[in-house]
Amino acid sequence: MTQTTSTAHRAGRPVRPRTFSPHRAWIVAAVTFVTIIGGAAFNSLPGLLIDPLHTEFGWSRGEIGLAVSIDMALYGLTAPFAAALMDRFGIRRVVAVALSMVAAGALASVWMTASWQLMIYWGLLVGLGTGSMALAFAATVTHRWFVARRGLVTGVLTAAGASGQLVFLPLCAWIVVEHGWRPASVTVALAALIVVPFVWLLMRDHPADVGLAPYGGEYVAKPAPARGAARRAVRVLLDAARTGPFWLLAGTFAICGASTNGLIRTHFVPSAHDHGMPVTAAASLLAVIGVFDVVGTVFSGWLTDRFDARRLLAVYYALRGISLLLLPMLMAPDVRPPMIFFIVFYGLDWVATVPPTLALCRERYGEDSAIVFGWVLASHQVGAALVAFLGGVARDVFGGYDVVWYASGALCAVAALMSLVIRRGAEPKASLSG
Repeated sequence: MTQTTSTAHRAGRPVRPRTFSPHRAWIVAAVTFVTIIGGAAFNSLPGLLIDPLHTEFGWSRGEIGLAVSIDMALYGLTAPFAAALMDRFGIRRVVAVALSMVAAGALASVWMTASWQLMIYWGLLVGLGTGSMALAFAATVTHRWFVARRGLVTGVLTAAGASGQLVFLPLCAWIVVEHGWRPASVTVALAALIVVPFVWLLMRDHPADVGLAPYGGEYVAKPAPARGAARRAVRVLLDAARTGPFWLLAGTFAICGASTNGLIRTHFVPSAHDHGMPVTAAASLLAVIGVFDVVGTVFSGWLTDRFDARRLLAVYYALRGISLLLLPMLMAPDVRPPMIFFIVFYGLDWVATVPPTLALCRERYGEDSAIVFGWVLASHQVGAALVAFLGGVARDVFGGYDVVWYASGALCAVAALMSLVIRRGAEPKASLSG
């Protein structure tokens, strides 16, 4: 028996072998990661189903794009209210209901026969469900459970959406080609439902629920449930809207959404297919974007902990704009090296904008940062919704997507300039709701 063990016995303390046990925050982060993957499964579908729905029902690409735009707009507009609802009812309840709504919308679309049903199932149900698990969900988890490593965790959770794309895009593309679009929709519904038990059993709303301090911080008592969730979300918006940085963050993030979810995620596959590329090949390229998106977003989180977030955003948007201006020249019937270079380059930049944008929200708006970021995310999705719709209209009118690529590249240049003029520093206490 060692001297240390003898001393412990003489002191009357039990001797416990040293074992590695991760902080509960990492388990919560892992469940959040899986949840976002399950909720993101639906995001793999719209770009794959534009042509099949157009062929089967005769709906114009503009009509289909409108349903996608409703989904994206509600995704964004729901986010700030979802963050407030999580404060009121808890993360587990809100997310479990949201996953069920995604499953219901995806499953109900199997029996649709009219375009208005597409608006309800894809637009309303899925939009509200995915919006409740938007990046404001990741922001809430990160803010409650982490003090140290916030930038890194934000990057990892942001990358979860890309990981879902990586998993489901090739699978859904293969199902659509081999078995039709309906089995692909059922697959997405099942993916959302499978995640629900993990959320209910392993997720916890606050570190105080298990008697812990947040990772890297000191113990904080769990606050009482916040009543008036909707009023609080609106009040935070009105307060933040009186500050210049909010509009700059919202404007740059609207362009971010327009140039990613609205443009590439929705229209890249049909655009590549217009040039003779098989749907499965185009979907695989989008999945590769997801691979490098994970790397780029996590690395961006690491950079955000170390460098000026404004300059990071300016670089990200400038590089994205250049790549979009070059894209029309890279389209071909088969996958060639220049297209692969674009996919890798674009993937690294896909949502690298999220960690620095969230860091600027947190720096300026403190305890309200998750809700403020929810409203900034709403602008992201409004931008995405406009391009999802207008991109389809442009394809109907011009017979191609080139004008959309060029316009989005120019907008990214504007976003780069806007990023550089965002003021840093916390807002005065009186300007924000408590």
